[in-house]
Amino acid sequence: MEFFGYERKDGGVGTRNYVGVLSTVICANEVAENIASQVDGTAAFLHHQGCCQTPVDINRVNDALVGLGKNPNLASVLLVSLGCESTDVQQVARSIANTGKRVETIVIQESGGAARTAAQGILLAQSMVTEASEQRQKAFPLSELVLGLKCGSSDTTSGLSANPVVGILSDLIVEAGGTSILGEVTEFIGAEHLLARHGKDEETGLKIIELVKRMESRAMSMGFDIRGGQPTGGNIKGGLTTIEEKSLGAIAKAGVAPIQDVYEYGVRPKVKGLVVMDSPGREPEILTGLAAAGATVIAFTTGRGAPQGFPFVPVIKLTGNEKTWKNLQDHMDFSVCSVMDGTETLEEAGKRLLSELVNVASGKLTKAEISGYTSSMDIYMVGPVI
Repeated sequence: MEFFGYERKDGGVGTRNYVGVLSTVICANEVAENIASQVDGTAAFLHHQGCCQTPVDINRVNDALVGLGKNPNLASVLLVSLGCESTDVQQVARSIANTGKRVETIVIQESGGAARTAAQGILLAQSMVTEASEQRQKAFPLSELVLGLKCGSSDTTSGLSANPVVGILSDLIVEAGGTSILGEVTEFIGAEHLLARHGKDEETGLKIIELVKRMESRAMSMGFDIRGGQPTGGNIKGGLTTIEEKSLGAIAKAGVAPIQDVYEYGVRPKVKGLVVMDSPGREPEILTGLAAAGATVIAFTTGRGAPQGFPFVPVIKLTGNEKTWKNLQDHMDFSVCSVMDGTETLEEAGKRLLSELVNVASGKLTKAEISGYTSSMDIYMVGPVI
C-alpha cells in the first residue's frame, strides 16, 4: 500500500505542502495570523510563549519551533518575530534552513510596526507559496509515514472501540516500517506498569515509569495529587470513574508493537517503530509536540467530541460513540460505532481506518482542515512565567 506525498530535501515526506507562518513569540501572533489569513497555501502556528520564561522553557520554545519548521508538511517557513523576545530567532532560522528549506524572517520592531510587517510578510508568503506549488506528489510506501496518536474527551466507548482500533492502525504502520508516536503521559498513570511491558527491553520500560513519576511530581510540587484533575469532568460525565480506568483505555492506542525508545517533548525519533514522547494530555500542547517530533498525520480518538485539529498536520477524528457521530458531523471524520454494536470487529475497523489514513495522507481533507478548527495551539512548558 502506498500514499502520495511531498518529498523534502532532507529525506522527509510530507502529507501536506504548506508554507508555515510561525510566530516566534506571543507578541507576534496577530501579525502572523494576519499574513496567513490573506495568503492561500499558508498555515499559521500561534502560541503563548517566547518571553519572560526560565532558560529551560526558552530552550524548549527554540527546539519546538525548529521541530515545527522541519516538519515535512511544510515546504518553507516564514518566521514572524517581534524583535525583543527571548526566543533565539536566528538560531531557529538556521536550524530549519539546514533541511534545505527556504526560511525568511520578518521583525515587527525593525519593519516599522504591525501593518508594514504584515505587508512585507504577505509579499514574501505569496512568493513562497508560488515556489511550493511547483512541487508534485509522488507515491511512497507506508514506511515514510510518521503517525501521531491522541485521545481526548474520552468516554466509555473510547477504551472499548476507538482506542483499540487506533492501536491496530499503529501496529499496521509499524509493521510496514513506519513510525508511530504515543504521548499523553498523564494517561499512563495507573497503567504504566502494563505499558512498560511493551518496552523492547527493561531499560525502555524503566524510562516509561520515570516519565510518569516526573509527571506526578510536577503536580505534587503544587501541593495537589494529579487525580484531582484526572479524569476530567467530561470524562466522568462519559462514564469513566478513575484515572486508572481512563489510562487502561488510553494505552490501547499503543497496540501490541514493542516500544523502541522514549523521547522528550517534541524530539524527533531517531528510530522507526512505536515510540513514546513525554507530553501532557491537553490538545494544544500534545498536538504541537507531535508535529514538532515530525508527525505527518495524527489519529485522534474522542468519545464525547473533541474538535481540535492542527494548522499543518491533518488530524483524523474518530469515535465509537453513536451520539457524537450523529451530532458532531462537522468535526468527526471516521466512525467505529460498528464495533460497539457488534457488526464489525476491531481488526476489520483497523484495516478500514488504514485505508482512510492513506486517503488523508494523500490529500483528502479532514473536517478540522475544512472548518479551520486548528488555531488554538501552544507549547508545553514546565516552569513559571517570570
